[in-house]
Amino acid sequence: MRILAACAAFLLLALPGQAEELKVMIGRDLPQVVVQTPDGPVTIMREQDSANEVTGEWARTSRDCPPFCIQPMTPAEGVTTIGELELLEMLQDPEALVIDSRTRDWYLRGTIPGGRPIPYTEILDRLGDLGCEADFDGWDCSAAKRVALFCNGLWCGQSPTAIRSMVGAGYPPERIFYYRGGMQSWRMLGLTVMTPGG
Repeated sequence: MRILAACAAFLLLALPGQAEELKVMIGRDLPQVVVQTPDGPVTIMREQDSANEVTGEWARTSRDCPPFCIQPMTPAEGVTTIGELELLEMLQDPEALVIDSRTRDWYLRGTIPGGRPIPYTEILDRLGDLGCEADFDGWDCSAAKRVALFCNGLWCGQSPTAIRSMVGAGYPPERIFYYRGGMQSWRMLGLTVMTPGG
């Protein structure tokens, strides 16, 4: 009996999302979030090791500018910049899309669970996936979906470039949200990263 109880206690501690209480939570009343991905549901939570540190590429503070210059808070007039909590809400909203606008090589290194890969270089060709309809003058985006775009971080220009292209093509800026912190901020907070195909 003791062995069964010990095994059950171990499983509760070992399985993410199964423990009674997480020590490192997303918010005071938000221990974790479950989002749907093409591979099934994924639980987003923060790393539970309080000694964890960001290493490698994500620990770098300085990159050559250009091209890696600090991005403005708002990439285009009318676009709303958001943080992690707002992004998590959008990830759970079946009517919204979260877009990983990075190139495929970056996407394959790890992404935010539930983020849909649409590289910034393809965004104008994929507006139909976002609720726009092609017309004789370009795009009719009157039924455009709410979208949030992210890339690598405060120094990454891929999302801002995509956002400016979308607005230029007629996408309503009030339906676009910019997660400026991107993968670097997401990783710095110890939030779950998904490796596509992994």
